[in-house]
Amino acid sequence: MINLADAEVLVEAVASGSLAAAARRLGIAPMVASRRLSALEAELGVRLVHRTTRALSLTTAGEAFLPHARALLEGAAGARDAVRPEALGASGLLRVSASSAFARKVIAPLLPPFLAAHPALRMELVVTDLRLDLAADGVDLAIRVGKPLENSQMARRLGDSTRQLFASPAYLAARGCPRRLTDLARHDCLIQTSLPYWDFVTDGRVLHHRMEGRLTANSIDAVQAACIAGAGIACMAAWNAAQEVAAGALVPVELADAVVEPWGIWAITPSPRLIPPKVRLFIAALQERL
Repeated sequence: MINLADAEVLVEAVASGSLAAAARRLGIAPMVASRRLSALEAELGVRLVHRTTRALSLTTAGEAFLPHARALLEGAAGARDAVRPEALGASGLLRVSASSAFARKVIAPLLPPFLAAHPALRMELVVTDLRLDLAADGVDLAIRVGKPLENSQMARRLGDSTRQLFASPAYLAARGCPRRLTDLARHDCLIQTSLPYWDFVTDGRVLHHRMEGRLTANSIDAVQAACIAGAGIACMAAWNAAQEVAAGALVPVELADAVVEPWGIWAITPSPRLIPPKVRLFIAALQERL
């Protein structure tokens, strides 16, 4: 039978990058952490990690087993939470980090019913496009939108973030609507400084298309405002433009030969080992909205 303490070492070692760091986070000696990992490998009959003096990497078997190890720990944590008095509701302070656009368009509308359902809970939104050190900054949960994360062991995918091209009715009336990917070269494209490439899927292949435009901005909010004003075509998440499309301020632009590659919406916690009930409840509420 798999020992949860042994599985915990594996999950923490992958999250922190080494057995020594995992031992520190778990409050055990490095030798104990090493023995627990060896015991887990012996129980499964396979080698889970490649060990070096400074770091470790997962074997193929380790990559296959890791999500199951995380599920075991989450299941155990959920079982403990279920028998605690606070399981009936969340309490205390919940600090959630998200980008300005996601906080404004998705999280903020969710807060009134969520807080009403959990009157003992207080929330603080940390709105930033920077990637914080969650443990050092005291953040319980970060929501990030983008491509798969480098350290995906620390993240849980909540869903897809569909992306599309958008323009204002006035722009399309004046300049026409592009029909094919090559048509974009004849249009004014609005570029977010950190995303000079727009990724399109065509014929089952992903094309990384470097965009040229007369206007760039380091904020998606500024790009969207310029798009609404008729300055050009922008690439945005569908959730970010839904209200503007409903109001008639923006129009989706669909190409016959390509679609914009979707991104993911990720929930990231300081540690995958123990997720407090207040974080679990908020993630569930966010997933329901998505």
